[in-house]
Amino acid sequence: MNNAHSALALSLSDGARRDIDSAFIVYRLEEAGATLLALPGTGFSTRLRVSHLDVVQEAQAAYGRQPGKIRPPVPSASRITRMDEALGWIALIPRERYVLRRIVGARSLVSPITERHLFSWRRLGGVLGADHKAVQRWHAQGIGMLVAAVGAVQRADRVGSVAG
Repeated sequence: MNNAHSALALSLSDGARRDIDSAFIVYRLEEAGATLLALPGTGFSTRLRVSHLDVVQEAQAAYGRQPGKIRPPVPSASRITRMDEALGWIALIPRERYVLRRIVGARSLVSPITERHLFSWRRLGGVLGADHKAVQRWHAQGIGMLVAAVGAVQRADRVGSVAG
């Protein structure tokens, strides 16, 4: 397999392949969006090391410091790899259909804590100046394009592995 095909290889955790459908594409994009939002905004620093000591935490609590926002756990390396793969699929939507790219990308952003979409259909409709039902249809068109493109790559990989 070449790099383009290996970047789109769709294997499950047990190594088995599955057919590509819209539900699978949406699931992987939403998983990728949640992973992206779970990544820490900054790297590790020495300040974090010192502030996580029990003595420091107890002193901060005694003086009325409120705990920070709830943060999701840092995603594993395999989830980050799957995120890179799935978010790369958005580039398979033709460049001239950039509105579909924006819609598919925005709907893939799911909160890793609440598992709710960051952008509702109505909010996307308001941003684009369109009806929310039209935005849903455009999203379905974008997902359909991804199903066709990713499915074609998967079929090419199967043919290449049988021939090779």
